[in-house]
Amino acid sequence: MSGAIAEAFARAREENRAAFIPFLMAGDPDLAVTGKLLGALARGGADVIELGVPFSDPIADGPVNQKAAVRALAAGTTLTSILELVGRHREELGVPIVLFTYFNPIHAQGVEAFAEKAAAAGVDGVLCVDLPPEEGAREYVPAMRAAGVDTIFLLSPTSTGERMDVVGEASSGFVYYVSRVGVTGGDTALRSALQGELERVGRHVDLPVAVGFGIATPEQAAEVAALADGVVVGSALVRLVEEHGRAPDGGQGAVEALEGRVRELVAALGKAG
Repeated sequence: MSGAIAEAFARAREENRAAFIPFLMAGDPDLAVTGKLLGALARGGADVIELGVPFSDPIADGPVNQKAAVRALAAGTTLTSILELVGRHREELGVPIVLFTYFNPIHAQGVEAFAEKAAAAGVDGVLCVDLPPEEGAREYVPAMRAAGVDTIFLLSPTSTGERMDVVGEASSGFVYYVSRVGVTGGDTALRSALQGELERVGRHVDLPVAVGFGIATPEQAAEVAALADGVVVGSALVRLVEEHGRAPDGGQGAVEALEGRVRELVAALGKAG
């Protein structure tokens, strides 16, 4: 594996805080602005950046991210152009990049070819949300590991202990825990059972666990940071881009708004003690 993601979590742990993982949809409103937004995330304090690959038929994305994917596809964004974007910016960012994608775009390129291209572009990990780890074990996981790219899989409140074991074996870098049943979005309260669920995950998974879905405010981020190794915020940031990204200023308003919001969220991630 690249090791960059593991190093990011280790650094956050040494600083007695949870790692911050912001999500943006690549190509919303276009890839030129996305490049500027990546810089805003890094300057704001992101430990790992999750970059969405727009897909025509998403199943894990809520309305905010779905609309962002539609805008990105309308702007002509493709997996190839996203890899080119990462290749242009990865070194200057100094922050690991994780692609959040569905399997279709990977399959269209060919799994081994995609793994090699992703590694060459500087992608550090891939979260393929609709690929079960059992199926991924056949070709996807071996190809990604051979290329040095981390494979990140999902767990949820409905995951069994056996499922957690399988995901723990298939994952590297970190495991993404979905904080609720449903799709992405930041409009609901966090579930009171989250602490017990994460303790259970920890008995099955020997990797950092990042929690996402439904986290929007610094207060929610602080609540999750007390329990998890990492905090993922997506829809709330995508909404900011939607509000500011198409202004006739080349994306500068979105850059400033995003960097400020990320700083607020990062400041909330310290752990007690």
